[in-house]
Amino acid sequence: MVPSFLSLRLSCLGLWASGLILVLGFLKLIRLLLRRQRLAKAMGNFPGPPTHWLFGHALEIQQTGSLDKVVSWAHQFPYAHPLWFGQFIGLLNIYEPDYAKAVYSRGDPKAPDVYDFFLQWIGRGLLVLEGPKWFQHRKLLTPGFHYDVLKPYVALFAESTRVMLDKWEEKAQEGKSFDIFCDVGHMALNTLMKCTFGRGDTGLGHRDSSYYLAVSDLTLLMQQRLVSFHYHNDFIYWLTPHGRRFLRACQVAHDHTDQVIRERKAALQDEKVWKKIQNRRHLDFLDILLGARGR
Repeated sequence: MVPSFLSLRLSCLGLWASGLILVLGFLKLIRLLLRRQRLAKAMGNFPGPPTHWLFGHALEIQQTGSLDKVVSWAHQFPYAHPLWFGQFIGLLNIYEPDYAKAVYSRGDPKAPDVYDFFLQWIGRGLLVLEGPKWFQHRKLLTPGFHYDVLKPYVALFAESTRVMLDKWEEKAQEGKSFDIFCDVGHMALNTLMKCTFGRGDTGLGHRDSSYYLAVSDLTLLMQQRLVSFHYHNDFIYWLTPHGRRFLRACQVAHDHTDQVIRERKAALQDEKVWKKIQNRRHLDFLDILLGARGR
């Protein structure tokens, strides 16, 4: 008698749970459809390339030669056109400066469905914040982007570029074609690390660097997730091999930056070191942030 009663209770709980899941799924679908309707209405006045009924433009962007396809769309729709990744994430691809100024100066809320993809990697920083908190953080960082502050960094840009060009010159003497994509990416990351942390790999040869590989992985996985609509749901994405690979790369990147910050904080406890840093021709971005918070 007791087992039968328990079985009945469990069956009822299962039915309630199934019903609740169906209701929540239905409400989520309604929310997505309403969002799709608002996006379609907002971008309805902009002509664009035809979309797939389910994938939007994602399939065309995933194909080989997708860059040529995007360039052809820019010529066909020279000011702006809608771009859909699936049926529920859409954006306005803007090419005309006046259009960009009109759109970006409005101060509209940021699209959470896209910006939330970055949260696991960069946290709730300036890129994903909005409203009063965004203005507060932006005000804190504004001095670091003054022209007089940025001007000395040109020498660092030139140094990283020179190393890359010297490497290309050596390869060119072999008389064979070679891939420049990874070298450009490494040069850009190297420049960012010099300007942000005051350290970089000027040799451009350590491609097995864990941090460089982690950032490369994160960039690639972010692009893949954006164009794969079935990865837009966090719960599904974290269960996939791509999602687990993304989390591992995030951990490597976070460990690296945390270590650099700890070392720099410890160094800045020494007044002599802080004065020496202040007297340099330029401050690393990390020094500007730590100085603004602690001084």
